[in-house]
Amino acid sequence: MSILLKNTNYINAETLEFSKTDIRVSEGINGTITFLKNAQPDAGDNVIDCSGKYVTHSFACGHHHVYSALARGMGAPKKSPGNFIEILEYIWWTLDKCLDKESIEASALVTAMACAKNGVTFVIDHHASPNYIKGSLEIIAQAFEKVGVSHLLCYEITDRDGLDKATSGHEETEEYMKKKQALVGLHASFTVGENTLNKAVKLSQKYNSGIHIHVAEDKSDEEHCKKEYGMTVVERLSKAGALNSGKTILGHCLHLDDIEKELIRISPVWVVQNCESNLNNNVGYFNSCGLGENIMLGTDGMYSDMLRSAKTAFYVGQGFDAIDYPGAYKRFRNVHRYIKENNFSGDAENNLVVLDYDSPTDFNQNNFLGHFIFGLENRHVRHVISSGKLIVKDWQLQSVDEKDILRFSQEQSKKLWGRMKAM
Repeated sequence: MSILLKNTNYINAETLEFSKTDIRVSEGINGTITFLKNAQPDAGDNVIDCSGKYVTHSFACGHHHVYSALARGMGAPKKSPGNFIEILEYIWWTLDKCLDKESIEASALVTAMACAKNGVTFVIDHHASPNYIKGSLEIIAQAFEKVGVSHLLCYEITDRDGLDKATSGHEETEEYMKKKQALVGLHASFTVGENTLNKAVKLSQKYNSGIHIHVAEDKSDEEHCKKEYGMTVVERLSKAGALNSGKTILGHCLHLDDIEKELIRISPVWVVQNCESNLNNNVGYFNSCGLGENIMLGTDGMYSDMLRSAKTAFYVGQGFDAIDYPGAYKRFRNVHRYIKENNFSGDAENNLVVLDYDSPTDFNQNNFLGHFIFGLENRHVRHVISSGKLIVKDWQLQSVDEKDILRFSQEQSKKLWGRMKAM
């Protein structure tokens, strides 16, 4: 069954050209859209009148953390963190150790729901659950697919919980990669030993994939690498062969020297910016100077709203980065280029958002970027089409019962918080 969007104001996501047209949307992971004039519906068409609304390609997230979804409103840690490492130890590494099958499922479902309602139909996620590793990626995949959101997952392999857990992380990654598209996840250089790093790079090469790792999010990552290995984080990754793939994603990249930036610039890898997470953790500010053009945006698990991520990158960048209106939009859309260039599926042209944008001023190709920064918000996402299927209609999820899932997630969050308190 096709979807027929009638009377649209279509915005080409690349050229920003506006055009009035009807759009027939075919279903399927590699589906297409067809532009028509005065189209008549075929039998069985799902017809949506888009008069006065705007249709464009849906959004995607370059770096998310499903595992943090149930953290909202949880109690304070047993000790107040004094630095970034303590934030990890007392909050996030406590939380991820307490995840079980049900809390992972709840986390994935609520993340997928939030993404869908924000117009995000493709998510690149970086997962950790050291006491429930085996099968964790499939749980997340099934939850995302239930909602209707495409994905590129990885498990965060690390030595911090012991070499046996690192081995389990490798095993989970390979088992999942045999079935679905994925990356090889690593936490960060300071929790990944030489054997674990080299095994991860070899695994990514075996499956023609890439590495997904946090890089120099805090100065401590660089300090540890220089002390233990006599080189910077990016130099270490380069030596191991982790920078050879255009599928590799380096998260954060805040505390790099000029040599590291040049290594990244001349490599095919991608950098993902996570502005609000950096602000929350007080680790520093992103500066794109010298990094090249392969920069996209993520949320680092803070939320699932990519419009918000783009605005924050722009605002904070006024004081700490060289970013203008076109640059903010380019980073917002670069994730699609990453997906396309690396032949990942799930972000074909039949992924669309219908924006019910009540602009008080004229809205056109010439001033789109001003509206993008100062006007468009997640509340304007009225309908969402993912791989040709209508997953959000009139702001309501179509494939799952949101109330039931929220009841489930609230139940699981209480259990999770109880386990955390008992640690």
